[in-house]
Amino acid sequence: MLASRVFSLVGRRSISTSLCLKAHGHGVVKAEDYTLPSYVDRRDVPLPEVAFVRDLSAQQRALKEKEKASWSALSAEEKVELYRMKFNETYAEMKKGTSEWKTIVGGVLFFLGFTGFILIWQKHFMYGAIPHTFSEEWVSAQTKRMLDMRVNPVEGISAQWDFDKNEWKK
Repeated sequence: MLASRVFSLVGRRSISTSLCLKAHGHGVVKAEDYTLPSYVDRRDVPLPEVAFVRDLSAQQRALKEKEKASWSALSAEEKVELYRMKFNETYAEMKKGTSEWKTIVGGVLFFLGFTGFILIWQKHFMYGAIPHTFSEEWVSAQTKRMLDMRVNPVEGISAQWDFDKNEWKK
């Protein structure tokens, strides 16, 4: 039982591998080698290791041959085309800002607004009325009571009250 199971798995593996290697009747498909250098536009390293266009067309190959001669014979458009074969963007295009900041600011403002909406909703529907102990009358009565009891006379509230003049010390 175990041997037949192992042979069936090995057989499936070899069949699936051979199917993956043939693509549309063109023979073996080569996977891209990710160990080779790739083209990347970077401001800190403006000269990439490889050219932007790797597979040249017939017209581009002819232009590359023309490049080997005198550059004064090339037109401005041909020079730009040669540059675009080597580089995707100019250094100025790499330095140019994007509009991504608008998306970020919009997202931050959206979440701030949503948070404000939640706070307003909680205040309106979840929290009760403010306790009566926060009223001005209650606070003044509590302060008067603490002064009458002479609470913390060394450094506290009673130390700040002048009992002779019946006012706060200056």
